[in-house]
Amino acid sequence: MTRILIVDDQDEIRAGIKAMLRLDPSLVVAGDLSDGLQVVPFLRDHPVDLVLMDIRMPGIDGVEATRRIRKEHPPEKMRVIVLTTFDQDDIVLAALRAGANGFLSKTVSPGQLDPVLKDRACR
Repeated sequence: MTRILIVDDQDEIRAGIKAMLRLDPSLVVAGDLSDGLQVVPFLRDHPVDLVLMDIRMPGIDGVEATRRIRKEHPPEKMRVIVLTTFDQDDIVLAALRAGANGFLSKTVSPGQLDPVLKDRACR
């Protein structure tokens, strides 16, 4: 069972990802947050295997939220995949340098997302 936290400031995006994930009984949505500031406190009380993190959010962005996650959760214990609608190498590179395990476009299809969700090699 893979426990997943979804972090995105857009309600529709979070709802769509949740709906897609709930189609697979081996995936559990442990929570969904609209703000990067909420992530680290949430993770202290709710263990997850994977964080799907929007890269652009008000407050703190996905890069800074990932950096804060990595202070308490190493990459081999919890994966962070950043989601972006932007095709900008510098933003993606910043997320990877902050500790993200990878990135996906928000336009990813369920078939493309499935292998990422079930990859246990990073744990």
